[in-house]
Amino acid sequence: MNLGTPDSPSVSDVRRYLDEFLMDGRVIDIKPIPRNLLVRGAIVPFRAPQSAKIYKEIWTEEGSPLLLYGLQNKEQLQKSLGDDYVVALGMRYKNPSIQSALNELKAQNVKSIQVIALFPQYASATTGSVHQKVMEIVSKWQTIPEISFVNSYHNNPEMIDIYAENGRKHGIENFDHVLFSFHGLPQRQLLKADESKSHCLKSSTCCQSLNDKNFYCYSAQCFDTARLIANNLGLTPDQYTVSFQSRLGKEPWIEPFTSAVIKQKAKEGKKRILVFCPAFVADCLETLYEIAIEYQEEFVEAGGEKIQLVESLNDNPRWIEVLKGFIVKEENNALVQS
Repeated sequence: MNLGTPDSPSVSDVRRYLDEFLMDGRVIDIKPIPRNLLVRGAIVPFRAPQSAKIYKEIWTEEGSPLLLYGLQNKEQLQKSLGDDYVVALGMRYKNPSIQSALNELKAQNVKSIQVIALFPQYASATTGSVHQKVMEIVSKWQTIPEISFVNSYHNNPEMIDIYAENGRKHGIENFDHVLFSFHGLPQRQLLKADESKSHCLKSSTCCQSLNDKNFYCYSAQCFDTARLIANNLGLTPDQYTVSFQSRLGKEPWIEPFTSAVIKQKAKEGKKRILVFCPAFVADCLETLYEIAIEYQEEFVEAGGEKIQLVESLNDNPRWIEVLKGFIVKEENNALVQS
């Protein structure tokens, strides 16, 4: 399962996609009536035409990059697993839907279902939303098979190594600084996820180490992913920065913001920045446009020269083996328990 993409870069299709996406109560987590007024009365009417122009910049002849990589992953994983498995692809918003993916499995009369959300770090607005949608759909089935969920894999060693390998292709020594840019979230969602109510945002460093209190904190998992990739690359703490992109609205979001960091690095005399986006397993609008084009322009305006995007996992054969590993591990656990 992945987030989703418009059916086309037309304004009407982008509008429908944004409407479904932003009306999700886990994405904009306010009461339904004000959320409806905000999304359909303010955000979507203005954002849809702007987003449509951006989608046209990254759209390929075959379609949306996010969907294409998803279909390639499905095909490659199916081939690797063999005929004893059925692999289906579902998008939380738009097509192919989670409903269609589950129906595909149901039609094959599968004995069990494993849900792998393609978000390495857990967040209520992403993985949580996918899991909720799956449970809502299967709860209406007459026969519900055994179902398991992969919660997060932000520290998967093989995945970390793939990101690091992709970075090495660009020559770390050719850059003045390394940036790990993750998708942002409102701070209120971090606070909601803090079951202890005594840790989140209590200090400026509360997310910079993973512990029993913040293990499910999205921000803490992001910092952990960045630290592991940096360690793999042999980077020291002063050689890299963790930041967050894609803000929406004026309320407090996770900081530091990517746009602010790149401007600050330009002021410090940094000319070339290598950017990883480890919240995305496939290159999409947030990487191909927001990082490679939008932030590149901002960096140059601030005095920098080059922002180099490190490609995501995309259709890397090693990434397919990571996905397969989740499934085989689950199968082995089931055998041990039986």
